[in-house]
Amino acid sequence: MVGGDWPQWRGPNRDGKSSETGLLAQWPSSGPRLVWKADRLGAGYATVAVSNGRLFTAGERDKESFVTALSESDGKLLWTAPLGKAGAPGWGGFAGPRCTPTVDGDRLYSLGQYGELVCLEVATGKEVWRKNLVTDFGGSVPEWGHSESPLVDGNHVLCTPGGKKGAVVALNKMTGEIVWQSKEFTDDAQYSSLVPTSMGGARLCVQLTMASVAGISLDNGALLWRAARKGAVAVIPTPVVHDDCVYVTSGYNIGCNLFRVSSGQSGFQVQQVYANKIVANHHGGVVLVGDHIYGHSDSQGWVCQEFMTGKAVWSEKSKVGKGSILYADGHLYLREEDKGKSSIVLIEATPAGYKEKGRFEQPNHSGKEAWPHPVIANGKLYLRDQELLFCYDVKSK
Repeated sequence: MVGGDWPQWRGPNRDGKSSETGLLAQWPSSGPRLVWKADRLGAGYATVAVSNGRLFTAGERDKESFVTALSESDGKLLWTAPLGKAGAPGWGGFAGPRCTPTVDGDRLYSLGQYGELVCLEVATGKEVWRKNLVTDFGGSVPEWGHSESPLVDGNHVLCTPGGKKGAVVALNKMTGEIVWQSKEFTDDAQYSSLVPTSMGGARLCVQLTMASVAGISLDNGALLWRAARKGAVAVIPTPVVHDDCVYVTSGYNIGCNLFRVSSGQSGFQVQQVYANKIVANHHGGVVLVGDHIYGHSDSQGWVCQEFMTGKAVWSEKSKVGKGSILYADGHLYLREEDKGKSSIVLIEATPAGYKEKGRFEQPNHSGKEAWPHPVIANGKLYLRDQELLFCYDVKSK
């Protein structure tokens, strides 16, 4: 990873936060400067990964899904490579890949909406190996298709086929051969992505499903701990892991939970700290900044919540609609998802209240939901909208 690259879903640490500094603290009235616009990326909802001067995303056209590589400097096409079957799983007609590619050195890993997992050469797009989460690992396609972004851990690449053979699988990242499958953890896959962490001296990954929040050993796939947590309709947001605590949230009137994980001679124990409906996040994600969670709640609007207590600090429902979020340099970037327009809003990341520092409207709106999350990399803000990708300069001069 170079400088402020963003090589995977939700950034270097899968937490929706950039470590970059020196970014604009106030936008001009017209918004930050548009550097370039790329097109012909295909239909879909994948956002971008940024690594070593290249951008990667996925889309579909002409009955095929594909991965696209672009130049970071000017958005010019470098290559495209086949990903898998095209289409719109589930009701609603939401066609195209949903998964952000994961870049690891000279390899890239991408997952299609129907469960095709491919490893490609970063430089050329040449296929190295290919697996299928359904036929190879006994998984099943969730109602609206796979939306998980693969996790690379050391020599392994992990994803969540779900099912009786084991919900989570680890593969040799160079060959695609199976290393382990989590036979004790057999929930069906939902839409969340794995988060790696360390707890009690163990390396593990955390996953959220319709039935559980669970910690699985990264070394051998053993189920280290599990907490029952029932979702509804679709469970999508990626968990937030901090020290020995795991925060999860989902929509459809479910809300949020904080679990504390401890370990002793008898193994791991998990205890629920709180459960409430202050943050019921559909799929725009939440971020932890300092002692507070920020994100959109279906019932409350944009919310600031105390991480350890679950207490509501502030909410704002009228200034910007439901959408996705990321953090960089003391600020939150909010992307409204409305089909008719898409406001991008900069606010301070502070428990003192909603403090707006600029906004603009994305041009050339596709008329579809602006679901791809915004990305910050190397002083640039990236916004994907179906066939189009916009690059804005947000570096302070």
